[in-house]
Amino acid sequence: MTNLLWPGEERAGEHMTDPALLQAMVAVESAWLGALMAAGLAPAAEVDLRPLVEEQDCARLACGAEDGGNPVIGLVALLRQRAGQALSPWIHRGLTSQDVIDTALMVALRGVIAQLDDQLATQIDTLSALADAHRGTPMVARTLTQHAAPTSFGAKAAGWLNGVLDAHDRLVALRTPAQFGGAVGTWAATVELARSGSGAADPAELAERVVRTAATTLGLDYRVPWHTARGPVTVAADALVACTDSWGHIASDIVTLARPEIGELGEPAGAGRGGSSSMTHKRNPVLSILIRRAALAAPPLAATLHQAAALANDERPDGAWHVEWDTLRTLARRTLVAGSQCGELLAGLQVHAGRMAENLSAEDLLGEQRAIAELTGREPSPTYFGAIDRLIDESLRGARRAVDN
Repeated sequence: MTNLLWPGEERAGEHMTDPALLQAMVAVESAWLGALMAAGLAPAAEVDLRPLVEEQDCARLACGAEDGGNPVIGLVALLRQRAGQALSPWIHRGLTSQDVIDTALMVALRGVIAQLDDQLATQIDTLSALADAHRGTPMVARTLTQHAAPTSFGAKAAGWLNGVLDAHDRLVALRTPAQFGGAVGTWAATVELARSGSGAADPAELAERVVRTAATTLGLDYRVPWHTARGPVTVAADALVACTDSWGHIASDIVTLARPEIGELGEPAGAGRGGSSSMTHKRNPVLSILIRRAALAAPPLAATLHQAAALANDERPDGAWHVEWDTLRTLARRTLVAGSQCGELLAGLQVHAGRMAENLSAEDLLGEQRAIAELTGREPSPTYFGAIDRLIDESLRGARRAVDN
């Protein structure tokens, strides 16, 4: 999937594209049907519905979705048409469109989370190596845009690492629950099937077993219906934004330090990378720029999802639910793109230690240290690095814990 107006879109691959989401919806229908059969609530038969849907069906279903407001109505009609007379009546029985879309989004999101986890793990390794290798590389620390006091590039890299570790913590804590509730989130149709079709002593218990089986088949967590309790969506959005926040921080530092008048860092070199259409001398820090773009765009997308959650009225919202689908997809794909770009940026980052030393020596930054020496009556220490080594080591221990887990 490409996008002329969002350069790098192809880095997200097939995650959450129309074909991928359609396959996820079919997988949800298959898992549910299989769970009904396993519980004895539907006649045993082949339950893999994927062969019934062809590549060309995607565009047709998308175009027809406007009639019912979602693509599931057309998909169910298509599956029933192609499944055969014996199986057709049991497809989608006990489900509603919201079950299929919400659960398919969670299935697709699970794949996004796995790829982001890989990206973050690689970045943690890269940043750990940078922090350790440059713990003694002196440079200027800047506060409110001005030279402040000495630090080291290792300390700066450790600060970046801490932000990525925070994002990693949010991501690994994320759960992707299945959403199976039926028409109004009460399992009414499934309980009725259990009561009428099996004579179960506890139809509600059997309905829960169907839900748990379907969720397990899809690799999702079990949860009671969350029709209008949209926490799973907003928590996922917040975890994605935590990633783009951490990468935006890194990119913002690099954009500043790569300015020609500072020249302390440089982006990875590449044929044509950073070129200008009119100024041939330029080498723009395009990876950092594109990462910052994602970091700026992500919070408003998450805000839309929070607003939708707050306005989720009745047992199925009229518009608030609908706005979630593409918003979550856009946020997820853009996060994947930014993660890939940040990994490339860090892997090839150019550290100009000589330039860092020049900038540090160009100005007297030790006034605070001299004031402390005068106050205590002791000679100042040879450096003014404080507890940099200790703090870097603590960051590295956090990185090892994250990677080992």
